Amino acid sequence: MKKIKVIGSYITKFGELWDRSLESLFEEAVFGSLNSVDGEKFTNRKVTHQYGTTMSEAKFKLSDIDAVFVANMAAGQFANQLHLNALVSQMLPNNPVSFRVEAACASGSMAIEMAELGLLSGRYRTVLVVGAEKMTDAMVSDSTKILAGASEYQKEYGSTFPALYALLAQAHMQEYGTTTNQLAKIASKNHIHALNNPKAQFRKEIPIDVINNSMVVASPLRLFDCSPISDGAASVILTTKNIKKYSNKPTIEGFGHGQDSLSLVDRKSLTELSATKIAANQAYRQAKVKPKDISFAEVHDCFTIAELLACEDLGFFRKGEAGKAIDNNMTTYGGKLVVNPSGGLKACGHPVGATGVKQIAFLSEYLEKNSKIKGKTFALAHNVGGSGATAIVHILSKTNK
Repeated sequence: MKKIKVIGSYITKFGELWDRSLESLFEEAVFGSLNSVDGEKFTNRKVTHQYGTTMSEAKFKLSDIDAVFVANMAAGQFANQLHLNALVSQMLPNNPVSFRVEAACASGSMAIEMAELGLLSGRYRTVLVVGAEKMTDAMVSDSTKILAGASEYQKEYGSTFPALYALLAQAHMQEYGTTTNQLAKIASKNHIHALNNPKAQFRKEIPIDVINNSMVVASPLRLFDCSPISDGAASVILTTKNIKKYSNKPTIEGFGHGQDSLSLVDRKSLTELSATKIAANQAYRQAKVKPKDISFAEVHDCFTIAELLACEDLGFFRKGEAGKAIDNNMTTYGGKLVVNPSGGLKACGHPVGATGVKQIAFLSEYLEKNSKIKGKTFALAHNVGGSGATAIVHILSKTNK
């Protein structure tokens, strides 16, 4: 497989960004990632703003972008804006070909997968992937209805995602004795991790007793078991060009994509997400690594039970043992691996179209910041659409001498 390098990345602030438009979030992420390549300073050709000014002598040129992949779930409903591929493409002077990708909460990672396939085919050599969602301008009831569109309308009509994931939590508790306190520890841990992430929506430690006493949303899930409604954007630049020049940049070693039934009623099991297991096996095989080789992982914790399921489905712990591992602090610093160092969806925030891109952007930057770790370090990104109908896994690496 050709080597794919992550040569640029950017993440906007995640949160309730009422003073921002969807277009401005896209713009900040696009030019933020462009400016991270070789320390360049680019700007929108039509707009002058704080993200930099155009340099005619730039080493990396805007025309180097062969294609743009735009991830978004529901801008048509949240912001009354469709045709997002054109909206983003017009920000670049060469108006590169552009594609809009939607896979519910997995839109970001699917856009990256589509970009990778374009690179591996040889059609493109350098691409930009950007994901964004502007969700907080809508009423909470409307947001809930919009997000519920990622479930199967006919079979799960009236269901919300807290309710669907509550069913998964109940099944896992019944089968393996998982406790609500273990779920609360996941939330608390991710809030602690977010303290070190300036882009996170919630940079505040939440004690376990506060989580356990918060309002019940869908039993056994409480308010602090649920990820928030968020605004935000993230972008990465991927290339197969000038690999020697970017030898010190993170590499995408492998990726996998799994599918399952859209509705829970058609699943063979409610104690695992088989799409995650399929995607993970493909990614591990392509990257030629095993779960034990992963040092850092950004997993899809839309609800705390989702992180617990991911830790088992990704092979970090045996089935039914993730709860005990969480009790023993095996998923934080000093443990077996660090899960959701960004704070995850739970504390960093979850602007759904941006999340999968954010995971790759964050891990790329995180690997670069951890340059003191000698040898080859592996990180994993896991992104889920709906209640597990779509799952995409990426494995990245960075080698330090």
